[in-house]
Amino acid sequence: MDVTADYLALRREVGAVEVPRDVVVASGPDTETFLQGQLSQDVTALAVGASAPSLLLSPQGKLVVWLRVSRPAPDVMALDTDAGWGDALVARLERFKLRTRCDLERRADWRCVALRGPRVADLDLHATGAVVVADGGWGVVEGRDLLGPDVIVPAGVRRCGFDAYQNVRIECGVPVMGAELDEGTIPAEAGIVEPSVSWTKGCYTGQELVARIDSRGTNVPRRLRGVVLGTNVLPPPGATLHTLTGDGAEVGRLTSVGESLDLRAPVALAYVRRGVEPPADVTVRWPGGEAPARVLELPLV
Repeated sequence: MDVTADYLALRREVGAVEVPRDVVVASGPDTETFLQGQLSQDVTALAVGASAPSLLLSPQGKLVVWLRVSRPAPDVMALDTDAGWGDALVARLERFKLRTRCDLERRADWRCVALRGPRVADLDLHATGAVVVADGGWGVVEGRDLLGPDVIVPAGVRRCGFDAYQNVRIECGVPVMGAELDEGTIPAEAGIVEPSVSWTKGCYTGQELVARIDSRGTNVPRRLRGVVLGTNVLPPPGATLHTLTGDGAEVGRLTSVGESLDLRAPVALAYVRRGVEPPADVTVRWPGGEAPARVLELPLV
C-alpha cells in the first residue's frame, strides 16, 4: 500500500478502508423501549436510516462500550462497535434484558467499509449492498460507514490501507475502544459525551454520573489531547509525557501513535493531566529513547 496516496485520498478526495467492527442486531417489538432505557442516545428519535453515537454504561456510570446505533427498519436496531468489544456489548445488554421481547444477534458475517474524504457526499451509495449507511464523519473529515454482509466498495473509490486510516483518525482526535477507551474510562475525559448523550430523553442506566460531571463543567482529572513530536522516530503507545520544568513529573501517556503528512511529523493521542493547558511543551520518554513534543487541542489538522 502507498500510505501517502492513501492519506491524500482520505483527506483530499475519498478513500475506502475495510475496518474491523463488531455488529449486534437487536430486533423485536420491545427493542426501542429496551434500548431507550440502556443507551445514552435518544433511540426513539432515530428515524429509519438514521444513526448516532451512544454510550453504554455500567450502573455506576463507567463506560462499557462506545458504540453507534442505527435503525435500518422500524423494529430493528444495528449496534456496532470496535472489533473485540461485541461480547462486552451483548453481555451488558443481556444483564438487563429480563422478560423483554428484544433479540440480540451477533452478526459475524457483517463487514464495515469506511469511506472518508470530502467527496463522500458525491457518491451514490445505493448500489453498495449496505444494510446500514451510517454517519462516520470525524468532524473535520466527512465520512460514511457501510455495514452489511454483502457490502462492496463504490465504483471509482480508492481502496486504502488501515495505516493511513489510523493516521487520519489520530489527527482528528477520534478515540477507539482498546486504545483510548476501556471499561474504566470516564466518557467526559475522552470528549465523547457531547455527540453521544441526549440531555432531553428519560432515564437510562448509568445516567447519574454523566449528569453529575456535566453539572460540574466536565471538571475531570485528565483529558484526551493531541501530541506533535519533534522527531522522526515513532514512540510506542504507553510512552510517557513529562514537564520541562521542576522535577520533570509525568503528566500523561500516549495511547495511539501515527504520522501526519500535513504536519510532516509523528502525531499521537494522549491522556494529559488537567493542569497541562495546550499548547504545552513536554518531553516524551520510552524505553531507549526520548523526544521533544507539544501538547495541542484536538483536532490536530
